[in-house]
Amino acid sequence: MTKGHLINSKTKSYGIFPSFAPLDPEFTPGYRIIDNFSDRFSFNLVNKTEKKKNNHHAQELDEMALHNSSIPNTALVITDASIKNDITTSIAHIHSTNCPLIKTVHHASFVTSSEAELFAIRCGIIQACSLDNISKIVVITDSIHVAKKIFDPGVHPFQIHSAAILSILQNFFAANDSNSIEFWECPSKLK
Repeated sequence: MTKGHLINSKTKSYGIFPSFAPLDPEFTPGYRIIDNFSDRFSFNLVNKTEKKKNNHHAQELDEMALHNSSIPNTALVITDASIKNDITTSIAHIHSTNCPLIKTVHHASFVTSSEAELFAIRCGIIQACSLDNISKIVVITDSIHVAKKIFDPGVHPFQIHSAAILSILQNFFAANDSNSIEFWECPSKLK
């Protein structure tokens, strides 16, 4: 069980937040996903320096989404987050063949866009894992650098969310040898 602490400032009181527990099993060598399931997750990144390759990536992303949206054991998770007037909105859409589209929307105050993106990814993965017979999850996000933090064993400010996601994925991967997750980068301005 993690402990909480109160964060105060001269202008804002944030409330009680869980603190990072470095002894969570998700970060213990030998138990970590990167140690046991490194072949079950992948990242498909965009080369931002070459516009021609960006167009190719957009086409690949379209083809991947069309192909996977018709496979019954695949769940597509599309995430986004935005901040306006210190209110953060995290959205995750989850699509799987023969299932209704699932949309989760969360609002929070005074959190970073990275925290909101990671929370949206977390909610999407939870929803995808709760669907029957899902063996492949494809996460499409414009914050791939945040998604990579999930698998980063080093200390970083998002480890609370990382530990929660890794725990979910640990169970998902252990349930079936063919279960996998892919992360696809979809930059906001992919042209």
